[in-house]
Amino acid sequence: MKVLWTLVAAVLLVPLAAPVPAAAKPAPADARFKALYTAEWKWRDAQFGGGEDNTREIADHLPKADPATQQARLRYWQGVLKQLTTIARSSLSPASQVDYDVYKPQIEVLAASQRFREYEMPANSDTTFWTDLGYVARQDFRKVDDYRHWIAQMRDVPRFFREEMDEMRAGLKRGFTPPQVTLQGRDASIANVVNAAPQDSLFYTPFKTMPGIAPDAQAKLRAEAVAVIRDTVQPAYRELLKFWDEVYVPGARKTLAADDLPDGKAYYRQKIVEFTTLDMAPAEIHALGEREVARLHQEMLDEMHKTGFKGDFAAFQKFLRGGPQFYAKTPQELLDKAAWIAKKFDGKAALYFGRLPRARFAIKPVPDDLAPFYTSGRGGPGVYLVNTYDLPHRPLFNLTAMTLHESAPGHSFQMSLAAEDKSLPDFRRYTYISAFGEGWALYCEYLGDEMGMYDTAYDRFGYLGWQIWRAARLVVDTGIHAQGWTRDQALDYMRQYTALPEHEIETEVDRYIAWPGQALSYYLGEMAIKKARAKAEAALGPKFNIRAFHDTVLQMGSVPLPVLEARIDRFIAEGGKGPYPDEEK
Repeated sequence: MKVLWTLVAAVLLVPLAAPVPAAAKPAPADARFKALYTAEWKWRDAQFGGGEDNTREIADHLPKADPATQQARLRYWQGVLKQLTTIARSSLSPASQVDYDVYKPQIEVLAASQRFREYEMPANSDTTFWTDLGYVARQDFRKVDDYRHWIAQMRDVPRFFREEMDEMRAGLKRGFTPPQVTLQGRDASIANVVNAAPQDSLFYTPFKTMPGIAPDAQAKLRAEAVAVIRDTVQPAYRELLKFWDEVYVPGARKTLAADDLPDGKAYYRQKIVEFTTLDMAPAEIHALGEREVARLHQEMLDEMHKTGFKGDFAAFQKFLRGGPQFYAKTPQELLDKAAWIAKKFDGKAALYFGRLPRARFAIKPVPDDLAPFYTSGRGGPGVYLVNTYDLPHRPLFNLTAMTLHESAPGHSFQMSLAAEDKSLPDFRRYTYISAFGEGWALYCEYLGDEMGMYDTAYDRFGYLGWQIWRAARLVVDTGIHAQGWTRDQALDYMRQYTALPEHEIETEVDRYIAWPGQALSYYLGEMAIKKARAKAEAALGPKFNIRAFHDTVLQMGSVPLPVLEARIDRFIAEGGKGPYPDEEK
């Protein structure tokens, strides 16, 4: 899912309905800052045409992607940064200072993305502009206008695709493309739309069930949707498929490293800042990853011995990858087991969290058009996707860690709490920082050990396997993009230290190659949250309340890691009091 921005911070605001005492009126600097970010968010929201995560209105158009628009975006965000320099952070109230610390890096990332012309590479092995449309199609449509707007979006597909292809041609001319090796087979997601009957197309998904819509309106909208898919959408996909197969993939670069892109060293350092919110050198991250892999590998060996297995680690990996008892027999069995794990957490939630989100999430299979090259699972507001493709490579001993990460208390939990907090500005409710969001989700896997979620030594081995997988990413990502590693080197490293299935190793390594820096966010984010918790536990002693700590972290939404550290310092200074004391007793 194309999640690009930032979320929330941890301050208690005066309810809008309450009168504001004279002493609490916003300072002039606060008012200027609020006017700036409010106007920018409204402009940004209009630029990108609404949400794709079940939290915002379905737009009646697709975004513009032409060069003039891209240059206008760069100028706009550069202008916002210039205006921010005229607002001294010290002149803001404490609450607005936290907002400022979240907002300024957010705009810096957006401007940098335009400056490096990332829009000229709108497709990689994991995420593409055409598969992003599928997320909108799978949202919950609630009213007639939702369906009408979706039909209007479909009518806009040819214009949108041609603009995106023009940008891809510009990227080809300057060597700014994903590595060719990572693009093999990715045309399947285009061909699936071309070859499907209109009623079987992913674009028709909202029209299969239309709750609350009058029968006559249903029939009219369905007929219109079929015609638009057949006469507008599918021809646009045919044009895209021809371009992809005959022009883009053959012309894509043969190198792997981000360093080999135009201004590649600077580009990779910027991606590290974007995804980790830390200014760390690639060599520093690489060395940290090697240390963590060595530590976790020893823990995995210890857990292996607890199972009673007598062979070495390589033999144990072979045993796990080939043992039929470790794999679901049917897609429904895998989905059922994921649902059971999610419900098992529900029974423990109140012991670890004071405030729970109102939103529920569905558990669904990854759609067929994405499944062959998609990750094993992905979560967000309203949905937890489980990949039921190629079941012999979907081990059940990983499923508990994955469910905690992708559903509750991970992504579906954290992102819903942020979106539900109407006291926060929209730029903090609907945006996402990878280091925080992925760090939190990985921390939830760690929390599962504390909660007793791993029933067997195999389950706990799976948890450790997922932890070492994220630590190995620190080594592989920096190895590929800054140290000249080959794809085979990366594959061999993952095979040596993780228990991931071969298919998963290949799709993951291609993802790291095509998406520089993103894989670094997980483990560095988890380390920051665990470090903050250890600091609070040591400082507060018996006053430490795990529910108050988790509520404090989650009430921040998704913030840069330095903002997290500062908030937990304040949590300690305030005696461990959480944001919802009545709910944390």
